Amino acid sequence: MSGKHVAVLMGGLSSERPVSLSSGDACASALEGEGFKVTRVDVGRDIGRVLEDLKPDVAFNALHGPYGEDGTIQGVLEYLEIPYTHSGVLASALAMDKKQAKIVAAQAGIPVAEAMVINRFDVGNAHPMAPPYVVKPVREGSSFGVVIVREDMAHPPQILTSSEWRYGDLVMVERYVAGRELTCGVMDGKVLGVTEIVPLGNSFYDYDSKYAAGGSEHVLPAQISPKIYQKIQSLALKAHQALGCRGVSRSDFRYDDRFSEDGDLIWLELNNQPGMTPTSLLPEMAALAGYSFGEFVRWMVEDASCSR
Repeated sequence: MSGKHVAVLMGGLSSERPVSLSSGDACASALEGEGFKVTRVDVGRDIGRVLEDLKPDVAFNALHGPYGEDGTIQGVLEYLEIPYTHSGVLASALAMDKKQAKIVAAQAGIPVAEAMVINRFDVGNAHPMAPPYVVKPVREGSSFGVVIVREDMAHPPQILTSSEWRYGDLVMVERYVAGRELTCGVMDGKVLGVTEIVPLGNSFYDYDSKYAAGGSEHVLPAQISPKIYQKIQSLALKAHQALGCRGVSRSDFRYDDRFSEDGDLIWLELNNQPGMTPTSLLPEMAALAGYSFGEFVRWMVEDASCSR
């Protein structure tokens, strides 16, 4: 497939634009190293016309956040009949919507935390559930807008009703699960390794922990019991299949082992467009499985299709 023209879709319109530009540039460079003709496309509202003019053989979707991983760009690519990487329209829309993803996961027997979806203006001065709990936008990624409400907080976070809030009016209020941050990837319907993410200097895996230099430490394979390791792998694959994902995905978990080894293991969400720099979580998992970064992105291009 070398020599084929790949349009790497990057940038975009969401809050995650800087992350997408980083992912896209890394993937584009790796694909050029694998012998593909590559065009870097900074996605705007004229993307349909741009792609019609380019006529690429494949679109590599390196977009993150709304418009890029919620089924929107996938629908454009289906309409233009351009084979593309990652999941299709329905799976992308489901995975991006935390409420719907949680419903599907729970029905598949995957353990999830108790949660409710409410309008941020309805929160008022009374806690919507007993703290500690987490407030997160329903349709954002990279931990944008995530607020942890501690037990000693007298009222809900004031940012929710502030004009500075820019993540939509619907928010998910979810029981806070203490413990370790674990994540597991799926590639080609096969499960990859489990990574523990240890934030350095922050209380949870927020945006800075994800993307700032020295923000977190990745422990791969995670130093947990084989029983829990395999359970996480099983649940990650089950979530990938339940949501109808294709290509690659990454599921995030919380594991509270303070009181017993079995502990409290909770699936948080599935990321259908994970970060894609060589040091990102999913490429690290692929490397553990024997794929160089170039081989990994090559496989993704070869796996591209429509009607995903």
